Amino acid sequence: MRKITSGLIAVLLLTLTFTGCQSKQKNEYSKYSESFFDTFNTMTMVVAYTKSEQEFNSYMEKIHTRFQKLHKLYDIYNDYEGINNLKTINDNAGIKPVKVEKEIIDLILFSKDWYNRTGGRTNIAMGSVLRIWHEYREQGKNDPENAKIPDMKELKEAAKYTDINKVIVDSENSTVYLEDKRMSLDLGAVAKGYATEIVAKEIMEAGLISGIISSGGNIRVLGKPLDGVRQRWGIGIQDPEKSIVSDEDNILDTIFLNNASVVSSGDYQRYYIVDGKLMHHLIDPQTLMPGDYYRAVTIVTEDSGVADFLSTTTYLMPFEQSRTLVESIEGVEAIWVLPDGKVEATAGIKKIMKSNGASGAKSN
Repeated sequence: MRKITSGLIAVLLLTLTFTGCQSKQKNEYSKYSESFFDTFNTMTMVVAYTKSEQEFNSYMEKIHTRFQKLHKLYDIYNDYEGINNLKTINDNAGIKPVKVEKEIIDLILFSKDWYNRTGGRTNIAMGSVLRIWHEYREQGKNDPENAKIPDMKELKEAAKYTDINKVIVDSENSTVYLEDKRMSLDLGAVAKGYATEIVAKEIMEAGLISGIISSGGNIRVLGKPLDGVRQRWGIGIQDPEKSIVSDEDNILDTIFLNNASVVSSGDYQRYYIVDGKLMHHLIDPQTLMPGDYYRAVTIVTEDSGVADFLSTTTYLMPFEQSRTLVESIEGVEAIWVLPDGKVEATAGIKKIMKSNGASGAKSN
């Protein structure tokens, strides 16, 4: 583990950085940082203030172990001995219900509930369509000169098997059954954020009171920074127009907050190029093509699973509809970066943006 005693933390993880002021005041807490790369196909970083390195290491071990377990449960590509996961459910589509652990039951019910509440833009039953895009994206990245987009006939055929009502959850018996053998689950739009929220809640119950968990673009802030100076954490939002490097010039804006989640979805995350056009991974269920309303959308709310789900959902809606949805949900704020670079933001988030005078010195 590496102890950080002073200076600026600027960690850029796909869409976001977290930034802070230099702390020179000594107190009983010190700042520590560590990361791992073996879950959810991304780097996960933990920054925390604890009273000792031993205490930090204890929390870090718990966090890493929990993320590893959730990664295996929510994996749609790999089998693991002794574990029934999302891939197991997909493999048994149209065959039989699969008995799974509570974390899977809860995630699927959560996703179905938010699907119904938000107009169906984020559909965990779109696996048949998203699998096609995944295959073309991987081929395009490996062989850029021959990169192609899927045939629309192929996509429309796959889209016939995306009825979320055919995802049957039996909570009493802890089983999940896909009624159609040609359908499959893909929870990539929510699983990482949902897992981050599980880990955050559990580690806070274990005693951690100050820190940040960043799983790729999913940021979960715990408490406030205990450096004796700041009252709020600063989260830097990546400018989609600029390359992803650790440089403050590449930050669109900084927001200051405590006990909340920040999640961005954007066209600059997972993509490949076809005939000079960027083809990203956020697929509109209506057009079956990558959404083109925005460069990026950032959601701020307490729950990281909700933030993750809504960042995709709002990205796939026209602006007026997207904004109406955000403003209809209590405790949710958003920033939209439109294709022309114009930035729109809800009234609540403007109050915590650096560009509008906010800073880490003020408490929420």
